[in-house]
Amino acid sequence: MQDILSMLNTLRRPRLLIRAARIGAQEYRRERHLQRLLGYGALPRPAAALLRLMEIEREMNEQRSGDEAGYSLTRHLDILIAMMGEAQLLRAMRLVPVT
Repeated sequence: MQDILSMLNTLRRPRLLIRAARIGAQEYRRERHLQRLLGYGALPRPAAALLRLMEIEREMNEQRSGDEAGYSLTRHLDILIAMMGEAQLLRAMRLVPVT
């Protein structure tokens, strides 16, 4: 099975969408954003949150590419921002040595 971050690196999305998400990821606040996107309650760990966000984003991308009427660009962008933010947290956790 592929590593979560490797799976994230293989995603191919429109450049403008990714550029906007990178800008938004600078202001990412886990507590505020994840609760709004995944629902209220206890926040999942970054890896679990990232997997769930990737599932949601895949569905959003299918809607985008299928020109479906229910597609929301702002929600798709919010999901991508959260994915980038969670990936940053996951990378940071991997760099911290466990003592």
